[in-house]
Amino acid sequence: MTAPDAGRGIGDTFRILHVSTGNVCRSPITERLTRHFVADRLGDPRGGGLIVESAGTWGHEGAPMEANAETVLADFGADASGFTGRELLDEHVICADLVLTATLDHRAQVISMGHSAGLRTFTLKEFTRLVKAIDPATLPPLEDGVVERARALVRAAAALRGWLLAPTAEADEVYDPYGAPLTFFRSVGDEIHQALDPVVTALTGVPARA
Repeated sequence: MTAPDAGRGIGDTFRILHVSTGNVCRSPITERLTRHFVADRLGDPRGGGLIVESAGTWGHEGAPMEANAETVLADFGADASGFTGRELLDEHVICADLVLTATLDHRAQVISMGHSAGLRTFTLKEFTRLVKAIDPATLPPLEDGVVERARALVRAAAALRGWLLAPTAEADEVYDPYGAPLTFFRSVGDEIHQALDPVVTALTGVPARA
């Protein structure tokens, strides 16, 4: 684990932390899909300086990803190998430049940990909604680097949060598929994919291939 003093706003990396409950279903899917889509858009397996991780508020420390979650990742051509679950710790929040949670409750738990996390913590769907309202022309060009673009995107999203509310509370939730059949996992995977697509486009400046 990177030391806390090597985290936010330092150097040429930008750290994204995905948070769910057990860190064996939703957040692993979101973590690995983010890595996959960013690398694909940029043509860079290192992600242009974006570091994508995950943890759980009741994380199953050291646990493997759920088998159905691995299948969902395989459906998208994403790599599920080498994953182990983590319990969310203070140092994870301290190091993160952007925290994206599965639910509003997870977001509240992250913010309650302190570390000035409020302005950089969103539910995934909330962040997607805000990102869609941001004019890409107002973000730094990709030539300035993905890291600078990502930092500007978070600042712009935080500024919009009070002005662009969800139609319902449920609109910002990704429900837990733990223990559900593969069909439900796949529906959650599609939901996460749809939420991630505009975020990755905004981060990289590269739209998805037709």
